[in-house]
Amino acid sequence: MEDGQAPACVTAECLVQDVVERHPQTIAIFAQHGLQCVGCYISPYHTLTDTAREYALSIEPLLGDLNRAIAATPS
Repeated sequence: MEDGQAPACVTAECLVQDVVERHPQTIAIFAQHGLQCVGCYISPYHTLTDTAREYALSIEPLLGDLNRAIAATPS
């Protein structure tokens, strides 16, 4: 990008709390996937991979939905 910033993108290694703090529009996505991550005491330590594993979810649809929500929101 011309301004030297990388596009907003969450990966499987991102911490849940970081994603929610940087991109509050993702709160609805966590809820839509049945994840009770927002405000959870473990969210500062759990990656998205950890969360998907705990809830027995596939990580790819979650990442796709999170990144679409971020991309759809003007910065």
